[in-house]
Amino acid sequence: MAAHRKPRQRSVGGSTARTAWTIALAGAATATGFDGTGHAEPQLTPAQVKAKVDKLYHEAEVATEKYNGAKEKADTAEQRIRTLQDEAARKTEKLNSAREALGSMAAAQYRDGGVDPALQLALSNDPDRYLDGAEFAERAGNRQAASVASVRGQLREIEQLRGAARIELTSLQSRQAELQRHRRTITGKLDAARTLLAQLTAEERVRLQSADGGADRAARSSTGSRDALTTPGSAAAQAPNARAASAISYAYSKLGSPYVWGATGPNAFDCSGLTQAAYRSAGLSLPRTTYAQIDAGRRVSRSELLPGDLVFFYSGISHVGLYIGNGQMIHAPNPSAPVRVAPLDEMPFAGATRVV
Repeated sequence: MAAHRKPRQRSVGGSTARTAWTIALAGAATATGFDGTGHAEPQLTPAQVKAKVDKLYHEAEVATEKYNGAKEKADTAEQRIRTLQDEAARKTEKLNSAREALGSMAAAQYRDGGVDPALQLALSNDPDRYLDGAEFAERAGNRQAASVASVRGQLREIEQLRGAARIELTSLQSRQAELQRHRRTITGKLDAARTLLAQLTAEERVRLQSADGGADRAARSSTGSRDALTTPGSAAAQAPNARAASAISYAYSKLGSPYVWGATGPNAFDCSGLTQAAYRSAGLSLPRTTYAQIDAGRRVSRSELLPGDLVFFYSGISHVGLYIGNGQMIHAPNPSAPVRVAPLDEMPFAGATRVV
């Protein structure tokens, strides 16, 4: 009679482990391919790299203008704090002088023993002289009371100043945190752009830079004799006033200067930093950011443009240039290109402002 053997039960844990191992092998095969080699990211063409880099530069410029706005507000908060601290220091010095005067009065009273006035009158050898002195003492007491009230008022003023300084400090700390966020965004975008450009050969990078400048050269060559409008002297001569002419001359003098985000000159600029510096050289103070500069003067249409007008681009007003006539501007484009002359059609036009 054959022995009946109880079939062995499969180990649940072993089955699970084998299943997991099988899935892992399948995943590895999918990831590496059957030949054991990994699938590399598809190689981007130079045109695709340029499109991605341009997008990253634009996003970095949007963040740069936000950074510039936060920096302007942080600087204002710092200045306000310094002003409040200086005012509090002056009032504290005045308060200390008043306290010293009160201390002298208190010490004199202590030395006199605070004798009751009626007893002093009874003991006086010269009542008439005493009464004259008592009247003087009363007036002195009134002055002392006024001094005490003044000290109390000064204490309140100083506390109010300190309270205002604390509020400004909270605002400053918030702005500084905002600056850090925008700085991380900017550097992240620029690092990503540099990584993409590093994929190209040196020859391909040169071709891309040449392509960036090609629109400018095409605009110049297509205008014939009107190209004279883009020379420094003629552009300044076409300006509506001396300040606009001075701003144009300054911008021409900075051609070739590097783009550096957050920079306002004299040797490097971002887009709004260049226009701000140009008009600062002409004696006019402009706001720091593109979205504030567009409201710094009178809006004009594209057909009304004159040399010296500020021209703005993109729907978020994230880029600005200085119009020099003949459909061209001087602007600080991005980290891959220095301050240069370029056609307005290089970017989507958003508006223009005449600030003088």
